Amino acid sequence: MDTDKIKRAVVMLLEAVGEDPEREGLVETPERIAKMYEEILGGMKEDAREHLSKVFTVDSDEMVIERDIQFYSMCEHHMLPFFGKVHIAYIPKGKVVGLSKLARTVEVFARRLQLQERMTAQIADAIMEQLEPAGVMVVCEAEHLCMTMRGVKKPGTRTVNVVTRGVFSGNETLQNSFYNLLGCSR
Repeated sequence: MDTDKIKRAVVMLLEAVGEDPEREGLVETPERIAKMYEEILGGMKEDAREHLSKVFTVDSDEMVIERDIQFYSMCEHHMLPFFGKVHIAYIPKGKVVGLSKLARTVEVFARRLQLQERMTAQIADAIMEQLEPAGVMVVCEAEHLCMTMRGVKKPGTRTVNVVTRGVFSGNETLQNSFYNLLGCSR
């Protein structure tokens, strides 16, 4: 990440909106924003396969669920945050991954300029690719500040999307089982 370029861009932005970048409260703002972008967009340098590569052998094909994985991301359209929860279910075929690795996988994809729909599919595809389960289902629900603080201004509005792969695709019984365990109906 080119932090010097970010700092110069922030100075230009401050000037463009009529602010004085030398004002006491703004002098360190370009540096703070450059550091912030390194942190919140750090997933651009990460590979989810790294987190999903440590697997454990199991003799089970029962559904594994990790729910309520909190995330924060940045909408690529307005560069404003969106945040919420991801719920993951997969059916192992001989191997599982440590539960923290699923949360880390969500973080890898959330910490990028992103679209919610793309992020949800990337999570599902990474799990399918690395764990080779019978199937995976990912539900993502999020609030987008580009909808709540600007534009239509509808705070509390949640966008929900679902991605299914493998045996979850087209299998309403399996999908409903996951939804029931999440405590929601379809």
